[in-house]
Amino acid sequence: MERLLDACVGLKLLRVEVKEEGAFYGNTEISNLYLAKTSPKTQHHNLMYYSKTIYLCWHYLTDAVREGKNQYERAFGISSKDVFEALYRSEEEMIKFMYGLNEIWSICGRDVIAAFDLSSFTVIYDLGGGAGALAQECVSMYPSCTVTIFDLPKVIQTAKKYFVSSEEHRITFYEGDFFKDPVPAADLYILARILHDWADEKCVQLLTKVQKACRPGGGVLLIETLLNEDKSGPLESQLYSINMLVQTEGKERTPAEYSKLLTAAGFKEIGFKKTGKLYDAILGRK
Repeated sequence: MERLLDACVGLKLLRVEVKEEGAFYGNTEISNLYLAKTSPKTQHHNLMYYSKTIYLCWHYLTDAVREGKNQYERAFGISSKDVFEALYRSEEEMIKFMYGLNEIWSICGRDVIAAFDLSSFTVIYDLGGGAGALAQECVSMYPSCTVTIFDLPKVIQTAKKYFVSSEEHRITFYEGDFFKDPVPAADLYILARILHDWADEKCVQLLTKVQKACRPGGGVLLIETLLNEDKSGPLESQLYSINMLVQTEGKERTPAEYSKLLTAAGFKEIGFKKTGKLYDAILGRK
């Protein structure tokens, strides 16, 4: 235990004070902020997901590199096409995953929503909006907008039950699969951490569907972690891209690669904003 505690001191997760009676350990400020479950910016559920799901996929990194595909089948005995079924295999697992996403947006959410002026968009659909953290940021920042969370039926039911207050009348829900079902007309569509899960062809398919449903003058807001154009960094984005390899069929991309996807789908006036945090914003207009 002493060795573990000392290593956590070296990692700046703990502090130590040595007295005559012995060594006394306590949380550092950063641990209180991000690791304590009671903190409003806790990453507890997110890290539990990494530990119990992502970490197991990384055990098969060598196979992922050799085969060029995710490793859910080796890690969990689940077919790669059922990855998202695995995430939502029970209400308990779904709640943990949704809490984890909300924890990420507690740090990055306001920055990505504020990256562009979205005040001209009054009807917004958040595709794959899950627990509604970004929807809540939108209605908080833009009083004239309404946001509809578009997600799978079981995700919507869980969001209503545990995450989004019924008193928030400017947030509504739409049950469906955005790859298979029609996408209703709107001024703006938010796709946060969606495209990095999929290969280019699937991304263009979804973006084209969104572009056709989008009202004139509307647009799509992509929220992703951006690689440098020469892919020399940032390190976090490079590691996330390996994570997409072991977990999904997608990857992290450069601004030029996202521009190509958006242009192929018919979007124009494409802009990029770096937030200085893990996730950045990309706005394409119809």
